[in-house]
Amino acid sequence: MESWRALVGVGEAGRPLALGAELRARESSAAAHWGPRRVRTATTADLDDGRLDITVGLRPLARNERGDGWVRSGVSWETLRRGASGFDHTQRGWFTELYGIAHDVRVLAGLRDESGWLTLDDVTSALLFPHLESAAALGIPLVGASSGQSVALTAPASAALRVDDLAGGAALRADIVRGGVSLVPAEVRPIGRGGLYTVEADADGIRISLTPAPLSAELLALLRAGEPVVVPAGELRDFVREALPRLQRENDVVLDPAVILPEAEPTTLIVSVVFGGGDTLDYQLEWLREGTVREPWPVISAGDGAEASLRVAVAEAWRRAPDVPFAAEARLEGLDAAEFAGAILAALEEVDGVRLETRGRRREYRELRGDPRITLRTVETDDPDWFDLGVIVQIDGRAIPFRPLFTALALRQKKLLMVDGSYFSLAHPALDRLKDLLADAAEIAEWDNAPTISRYQLPFWEDFEDLADEALPARAWREATAELRADATPTTVSVPATIHADLRSYQREGLDRLALWWRHRLGGILADDMGLGKTLQVLALLAHAREGGERRPFLVVAPTSVVHTWRTEAERFAPSLRLAVHDTTRATRRDASLGGDGARDADVVITSYAVLRLDEDWYAAADWAIVVLDEAQFAKNPRTRLHRALSGLRADMMLAVTGTPLENSLTELWAILSLTCPGLFPSARRFREEYVKPIERGKVPENEEGAPSRERRIARLRSRLRPFVLRRTKELVTPELPERQEQEVFVDLSPAHRAIYDRVLQRERQKILGLLPDLDRQRFAVFRSLTLLRRLALAPALVDAVPAGAPGIPSAKLAALRERLRELIAEGHRALVFSQFTSYLDLVHADLAAHGIAAERLDGSTRRREEVVSAFRAGDAPVFLISLKAGGFGLTLTEADYVFLLDPWWNPAAEAQAIDRTHRIGQTRPVNVYRLIATGTIEEKVLALQRRKARLFASVMGDDDLLARSLTADDILGLLSA
Repeated sequence: MESWRALVGVGEAGRPLALGAELRARESSAAAHWGPRRVRTATTADLDDGRLDITVGLRPLARNERGDGWVRSGVSWETLRRGASGFDHTQRGWFTELYGIAHDVRVLAGLRDESGWLTLDDVTSALLFPHLESAAALGIPLVGASSGQSVALTAPASAALRVDDLAGGAALRADIVRGGVSLVPAEVRPIGRGGLYTVEADADGIRISLTPAPLSAELLALLRAGEPVVVPAGELRDFVREALPRLQRENDVVLDPAVILPEAEPTTLIVSVVFGGGDTLDYQLEWLREGTVREPWPVISAGDGAEASLRVAVAEAWRRAPDVPFAAEARLEGLDAAEFAGAILAALEEVDGVRLETRGRRREYRELRGDPRITLRTVETDDPDWFDLGVIVQIDGRAIPFRPLFTALALRQKKLLMVDGSYFSLAHPALDRLKDLLADAAEIAEWDNAPTISRYQLPFWEDFEDLADEALPARAWREATAELRADATPTTVSVPATIHADLRSYQREGLDRLALWWRHRLGGILADDMGLGKTLQVLALLAHAREGGERRPFLVVAPTSVVHTWRTEAERFAPSLRLAVHDTTRATRRDASLGGDGARDADVVITSYAVLRLDEDWYAAADWAIVVLDEAQFAKNPRTRLHRALSGLRADMMLAVTGTPLENSLTELWAILSLTCPGLFPSARRFREEYVKPIERGKVPENEEGAPSRERRIARLRSRLRPFVLRRTKELVTPELPERQEQEVFVDLSPAHRAIYDRVLQRERQKILGLLPDLDRQRFAVFRSLTLLRRLALAPALVDAVPAGAPGIPSAKLAALRERLRELIAEGHRALVFSQFTSYLDLVHADLAAHGIAAERLDGSTRRREEVVSAFRAGDAPVFLISLKAGGFGLTLTEADYVFLLDPWWNPAAEAQAIDRTHRIGQTRPVNVYRLIATGTIEEKVLALQRRKARLFASVMGDDDLLARSLTADDILGLLSA
């Protein structure tokens, strides 16, 4: 059993090994007749016996027991390959590798020597001599394996091919020099192409010399022939033309000065071209020497000046078409074929020493080099929302077809080949700009035979006009663009006499813009800040349309809680408009026809999003003049049934009314615009690629820098939105509003509350981190955990975090709220208190009642909404508790001048809406806003997230802040960070 030390080759040296070499004699096939060819150790007499094949055999030898010699017993190739123990581990590995180098040839050649020798003469691997040279470093000697024979590994020999004079002809010999001595070729025996051996015999015995030497195929053939190869005098010219150049490439050629070589004929470059059908061709470059011998392009003839100059000419010709990669032969198609034939081939034809050979019909190609002249025009179509966009490009007087031009631009091609064989470069600033504009206007797949442009894409036309040498818009297009240009002021319209209100200056300007949209039957978004009277501006538009002769009904769609507010506002400001309120489905109304509930004679039908979704077919069948979507953020999800129902409404104009056209992502803005301005960004996928990814996620093309690219996309988005989004802030248009102070109040949790929170935080953090890799599928579970932490930050009682039987842990935030309410109530102030969680409002309500503080309550379960609101306005209670969802819009509560936000929400727009219930027109006192934040909890992280989302809204709607992102896995990780 082999020891572990011997197994790994440490600790036990083992018997040394040597490589034995022996000159061996194998009888000839004739002498053997039909029997096996016997092999034995060669003697000096065998060297002159032509009936024997002389070879060199190799085998492993081991040190004898006395340590003074090498023996064959106990060692063989087979025992070493099988890992026999007792031998030096490293040396054994060397022998195994040597066997692998020689074995394949030995087997394939059928030269199995059953006596256990490897035949050196048949080894062809280039690894042989490097492996033999490495033996000395491992202590493996090279020794004679038989008495009277010795072997040595010599220094490398040089090898050359000599061309000697021979009676007017030439003789080709192998010239091998070893140690400064030329060897007799007949005495040299090659070993593959990596070396050779020689044998010398004298009175002392036989000496074998193994010599590494690089042998070409020609030298190998000469050595095996054993005699020179003769070139007769009559064939010397052919030899010089056909063979000598190749011999010089593969060998060191030594020319005898006595050999007189005939002069070679001039070298010619043959360019063979086969022209196929269409724009295809095959070509090949070859050298023609002495007028008869063809050689491939890569050949370089030593000292051939003609070839060198022709190579320079080829390089110059290829510079005329740098986009065509150089190759000695290739098949070219399309533009590459055109550039080769029109530029490269034309240049080569003018070079002396180039001969062109063609087959097939040669097509003529011409490059257009002039500057593009661009003419643009719009043509009215059967669809009033779209115009055909005519793009006419001319270069050198040649009209360029639009579709192949734009396809090439969209695919970022460098040049365009046309059917008549003319081609031109697309690397022109005018074409680059045209590509960008057309890419913004629509996608190729969205066009049938010609490009179209939506009437909502008015900003594109301004860019087109700047680009084109001539622009010819259609009459309807010209009228719309003239009024909707960025620097144009809308035509002033009179406030309808039926409006019972004095419109402020900015409200009059709003009416002018809404009337402009109506005049051109365009939709848009009225995105004024909350509290600026958007409802009044819309009622003025409806009255204006009615005064203008419109007799079809108008439809107002609003959240359920706001439907009656619309009725109240309409009755107050536009009493002449006849109203029909659909606050229930058609199944519960007395008459389900359009005439039901007085709708036949109504000017304005007011309904809720919920009712419209349920009665989708009924509303889609009507012909509306204007559809108004109040609090349009309700339609921000294009995948919902509600959005599909709204998109099915028939109307000349759809107007979205919302102070928050985007809350979390630009995709929400796109969803609203797809209803109001359906041609502005017709492709949701392209909108994501062009705006959402670069702006929100920082994903920009590889050749663009991050921040500058995002800023350019923001600027482009704003320019597209500007004609169809009207937004004014309170700070801008109502400086008379009283000051609003906002303050963040940080409340420390009690030690017991902190201990519970930290324990639950660690548990939920581990759970969420495991869910984040699959956030799309696990989003509900993630938000459930986040909501648990938010509720726990308010009070342990909200999540049953206190063990049964343990004393209750009070809410520190509730105590802080109560103390502030006591102070402001004592000073005669009134307050709105908002929370996301009705369960927390239950705790607040009970606590205030227990301490003698009266409060009204409004949440989603409130059925007497108007009565509750009226009770607070009447002053019966100084505090109004409101759930953020139920009271975020549709309320005017200027009676209060303090606002308390008990728990932050990731959407800052929801909080802004809550604050603006009191900070709006009609407020005469300064408004104070307090955000109560539990220190060291998720609420602090939510506050930071709010700020980023606020920057997203501000940047798109007109601020210059960089953009934040919507709620992502990274945002959630931030919420859970320490």
